[in-house]
Amino acid sequence: MMVTMAHVTRAARERRAAVALARVFELVERERVEVVDLRFTDLFGQLQHLSIPPEELDGNAFRKGVGFDGSSIRGFQEIHESDMLLVPDPETAFVDPVTEEATLALLCDVRDPVTGEWFSRDPRYVARKAEQYLVETGIAEVSYWGPEAEFFVFDSIRFQIDERSSSYVIDSEEGIWNSGLDGERPNLGYRPQFKGGYFPAPPTDSLQSLRTEVVRALRQVGIRVEAHHHEVATAGQCEIDLRYAPLVKQADQLQTYKYLIKNVARRRGKTATFMPKPLFGDNGCGMHCHQSLWQDGQPLFYDSEGYAQLSPMALHYAAGLLAHSPALLAFCAPTTNSYRRLIPGFEAPVNLVYSQRNRSAAVRVPMYFPDPVAKRLEYRCPDPTANAYLAFSAMLMAGLDGIERGLDPGAPMDVDLYELAPEELAAVRKTPGSLEEALAALEDDREFLLRGGVFTEDLLATWIATKREHDVAAVRTRPHPYEFFLYYDA
Repeated sequence: MMVTMAHVTRAARERRAAVALARVFELVERERVEVVDLRFTDLFGQLQHLSIPPEELDGNAFRKGVGFDGSSIRGFQEIHESDMLLVPDPETAFVDPVTEEATLALLCDVRDPVTGEWFSRDPRYVARKAEQYLVETGIAEVSYWGPEAEFFVFDSIRFQIDERSSSYVIDSEEGIWNSGLDGERPNLGYRPQFKGGYFPAPPTDSLQSLRTEVVRALRQVGIRVEAHHHEVATAGQCEIDLRYAPLVKQADQLQTYKYLIKNVARRRGKTATFMPKPLFGDNGCGMHCHQSLWQDGQPLFYDSEGYAQLSPMALHYAAGLLAHSPALLAFCAPTTNSYRRLIPGFEAPVNLVYSQRNRSAAVRVPMYFPDPVAKRLEYRCPDPTANAYLAFSAMLMAGLDGIERGLDPGAPMDVDLYELAPEELAAVRKTPGSLEEALAALEDDREFLLRGGVFTEDLLATWIATKREHDVAAVRTRPHPYEFFLYYDA
């Protein structure tokens, strides 16, 4: 009897799942688990959870799932179709390092109990389909992802809005605006200036210990970290770099990364945010996404004779990213605040070109090492408010479209794009100037996302409609405090 590759792959998956399942029950016993936390991600990237006692976790939970109300989750179901199932993935199990009680965390997929199908608007399902589509194209068997999700750690954040008032106040002991503070405590100085926070040693970098605690927690749950450091902005901007991993696994890890950072900060009496532009006049938070394709254990983006040692495949992939960037940003820069960051002058990649080593280009080719395994593309437009499952999937689909159609990215621009003459800069394509523009671009350019059923029309329609109502219209219809400064005495 002939054994097909599909059978071999399915058998391998089943063996891996059986081993993972056995490990789950071993962890429950060994770690004396008191709570099992079932976690999943809503359409817009928020981590959600449901907790059950360990005795409720049995084989049926993994086969059939655990029920929940899908109508109460953003972007999921209407009230008349609310019953949904969470199906834990045993391969994602870890003992939570920040909870007081011994807690076993499991990431879940979402299933419709009536049809028995996986739920089309479950972001993790979209990412799994993207990985499968990559294999089906025959172009590669795996894509690797290395996101650099920047964040701020503040000491205090206050904000409020109602019919007659609107305000926010950020404070950070590290903020340069506190350099003249005369209060109850001594003022010890050592604060990064605006745009002066890149790589100063402690005591100016006041968050070394906090980041190390986050790294310790990440390592405890099996997430590899390459480095951590203070970032450019004052007031506690940080970055922790994750080791590259396949698409779904990396999106899983990024959700846990954000969860651990927020909880470690809270434990230390601080607050962490991944908001792209919380501070006026200083750098915002991006999520530069390093990506590459591999086949049979070999990198496909390397060519010793190519520009920046890029293969023709890599150039076509880059062309796909650039061609579809306006639509991609509806997922990769999905908030109105994202476009406060995407402005010139703050290392923000607003120019849709590619270049080696150049941080003013939307697609950068890192040149740290000449090794083939290090060859990758860095797409610099995304920010960490993106739902990683959807953003990674959308970028992969754009790159594959570039490969399949043989798109040409044009000539690289190895110059500081911010220093170009106005007439030269005018000829360079730019990122959208607002979320509204990005959503309109997604409406006009979405066919590449629908291939292989990776994204669906209902997901795209829900995303666009919800973002227009709850983000764009909500911000556009409210007076801005700065408008009073500009216009009150008109």
